[in-house]
Amino acid sequence: MRISLIEEQAITARMAMVVGAEEFDRLFLGIQFGEVEGNILYAYCPDPESAEEIEERFSLHISIIASEILKKTVGIVMVLPRVTH
Repeated sequence: MRISLIEEQAITARMAMVVGAEEFDRLFLGIQFGEVEGNILYAYCPDPESAEEIEERFSLHISIIASEILKKTVGIVMVLPRVTH
């Protein structure tokens, strides 16, 4: 299931409230919440270091927020670095 733009913006806004402005700008700037397959939410981040840190530190927060917004259980959040060619 692809995530709509409004759902993506809602998840992003709620995460900004949770982590604060400085941390959000450092880690979440440019993140894209793409789709849910089963109970897995896929997010794409501009760089691998931020992707790893977001997944380690904030995947539980993201799963709770996304579950509420999407009205669907999100048990796993996979934050992947965005591949650019």
